Amino acid sequence: MILLTIAIFILILGLLIFVHELGHFIMAKRAGMRVEEFGFGFPPRIFGITRGETTYSLNLIPLGGFVKITGENGEQSDDQRSFVNKSAWQRFSVLIAGVSMNVVLAWVLISIGLGIGLPTMISEGESLSRSAEVRNVQISVVEVSPDSPAASASVKPGDSIVQINGQPISSIEELQIKTVENSGRETVYEFKRGDETFSKTLVPRSNPPAGEGPLGVAMAQVAQVSYPWYETPFRGLAATVSLTWATLTAFATIIGQWIGGQSVSGSLSGPVGIAVLTRDVAALGLIYLLQFTALLSVNLAIINAVPFPALDGGRVLFLLIEKIRGRKMGIKAEQVANTVGFSLLILLMIFVTVKDVTRYGDGFKRLFERIF
Repeated sequence: MILLTIAIFILILGLLIFVHELGHFIMAKRAGMRVEEFGFGFPPRIFGITRGETTYSLNLIPLGGFVKITGENGEQSDDQRSFVNKSAWQRFSVLIAGVSMNVVLAWVLISIGLGIGLPTMISEGESLSRSAEVRNVQISVVEVSPDSPAASASVKPGDSIVQINGQPISSIEELQIKTVENSGRETVYEFKRGDETFSKTLVPRSNPPAGEGPLGVAMAQVAQVSYPWYETPFRGLAATVSLTWATLTAFATIIGQWIGGQSVSGSLSGPVGIAVLTRDVAALGLIYLLQFTALLSVNLAIINAVPFPALDGGRVLFLLIEKIRGRKMGIKAEQVANTVGFSLLILLMIFVTVKDVTRYGDGFKRLFERIF
C-alpha cells in the first residue's frame, strides 16, 4: 500500500506537470517558435532524446518541468522564430497555455467522474435531474475538528458512518439523535472507508465547543451521482467553473488573512502534505482520486496565474507592462526579477515542507515505515 501511494503521488504530480508544459509546447510550436527542449523535472538531466530541433529530457528533480524556447528570456536575436520576435498575442498565448491546459484537465477528469458516478453532497429529499442516476447514498464525514473525539479516533473526511451500537443509520437526523442520547457514554460507531469497514469506540461530548457537536464532525448525505455521456461535458464544464471560483475565493480569503496579520501556514500544503492526502484519498477509491487530481490541477492553474515573477502570471504581467510602455523591459531587470521570484518560491516551498512534516509527522512516517 505504501509503495502504491508513492507511485500514485508521482503519477498525479507527473500528469499535472506534463499537461501544463504540454500546453506551452503546443502553443509555441503553433506560433512557429523554436523549441530547444521539453523537460520533465528540473536538472541535472538523467537522459534526453533529440527529435528534430527539440530535445525531450527527463531530469532528476521531479517537482516541475520546463519548455525551453529560443529567446524566452528576452535576449535579442535575428532569428524570426525567437520568442522575443513574435507578436505580443503569440507570446501571451504561449504563456497562458499551461494554466489553460490544467483547467482543461480538471474539466476532463470531472466529466469522466460524472459519467462513472461522482461523490456528491445532496440534501435529504432533494430532487435531482431526471437524467441523474443516484446510488450508494451514505452519511459521510466532510470535516473533523481538531482535538475532538472523532479526531482522537483517527476519523477522516470521506469516512461514512454506517451503524451506532449495531443499529443501522439511515439519516443525519437519526445520527444526531442517537449521538446525543449516548452523550458521555462509550459508543461503538461503525465506519466505512473505501471498501474497508471498521469500528471505533467514541464518547460523544455532553458540552462540546460551540459549532463542533458531540463528535466534532460535520456530516453530509453523499451519493454517487452519474449522468448520460452526452451530458457529462456540459455538466463537467459547469462543475469546473464552480470549482475554480471556489478555489479563487479560498485563495482570496487566505491572502486577506495574511494581510490582516493572521497565521495562514495551516492553510498551505506542499509536496509532503499532498503525499499524505494522496494516501488518504487513495484509500477511498479511484473516483475520489479523480476529484482530488482535478482539484490539484485547478490549484496549480491558479497558482501559476498569480502575477508574481518566475510564474506564468508574472511573465504575462511583464508583457502587459511592455504593451503599456510601448517598449520591452530591460533584459537584466526581467532576469533579476525572475531569479529573485524563483528564489522566494523555493524558500516558500522549504517553509511549507517543514510545516507539513510537523503537521503530518505521523502520517509522513507511515508513508515510509514499510520501506526501510
